[in-house]
Amino acid sequence: MAATKKFDLEKSLTNLEELVEELESGDLPLETAMKKFEEGIKLTRGCQTALKEAEQKVQILLKSAGSEDLEDFEIDED
Repeated sequence: MAATKKFDLEKSLTNLEELVEELESGDLPLETAMKKFEEGIKLTRGCQTALKEAEQKVQILLKSAGSEDLEDFEIDED
């Protein structure tokens, strides 16, 4: 059985923030910026997958607890 590496959402988000800062600085050569952009896309996809899996687990837990109604979570963007 192959060992699977657990995805670290918090670390990935931190890395993604650092990549964005580097790219926004505008000080990178084009080739380096493209590689960092590609890395950012991979991190974003990993984060989306991890969040989707967490959402599915929450839905399963709520259903097993007898509460099927979920309320939308709204984020204050102040």
